[in-house]
Amino acid sequence: MNHQITPRVPWVVGITGASGTPYAAAVLRALLDAGEAIDLVVSKAARLTMLDETGLSFREARWRTDVKAFLGRDPGDMIVWKAADFAAGPASGTYPTRGMIIVPATTAVVAGVATGMSKDLIQRAADVTLKERRPLVLVPRETPLRRVALQQMADLAGEGAVILPASPGFYAGARDVQQLIDFVAGKVLDVIGVPHTLSERWSGRLGSGRTAES
Repeated sequence: MNHQITPRVPWVVGITGASGTPYAAAVLRALLDAGEAIDLVVSKAARLTMLDETGLSFREARWRTDVKAFLGRDPGDMIVWKAADFAAGPASGTYPTRGMIIVPATTAVVAGVATGMSKDLIQRAADVTLKERRPLVLVPRETPLRRVALQQMADLAGEGAVILPASPGFYAGARDVQQLIDFVAGKVLDVIGVPHTLSERWSGRLGSGRTAES
């Protein structure tokens, strides 16, 4: 009998040092809820931001425990690669992935990807994603933006990347911060074609979104 093995094809998710690590948590949870495999890379700066914003640490030696605390759920089908590991799977175009999400993305990482610097695994994996014509989504949060950062984002968009600023919409009647975070995470999943129930969708009727009274 011929037993075919379905290959594991993950989404690569990079978390960098920009403010906004709760956006990363929301994206990761939604991908896992959709049954997607994940390869996670957390930069050194992101660990400091995560500690500041959530009070949680991230240690590669016990990453499963720390990711579970960060997400509030089991990591599921997840692999964690070291940001300094250039021999990691996502560093090669022969390693199959569905694409990559950098959330949140610092302007330094945007610059590194735009200029092909590949200073760490996040930048290298993004470079690979572009050259292999796979989906790449960058979620910058920093504001205001310098001209050079805008030019670099335009260059990346010209190569097929999606620049998705962490700009939540308010028309759905969000009642708390988590719903605003989920709105942005939902936009990320929309552009990569992964189904989710993170936010209500516009129906074309005024007052159809969530309100304080609903």
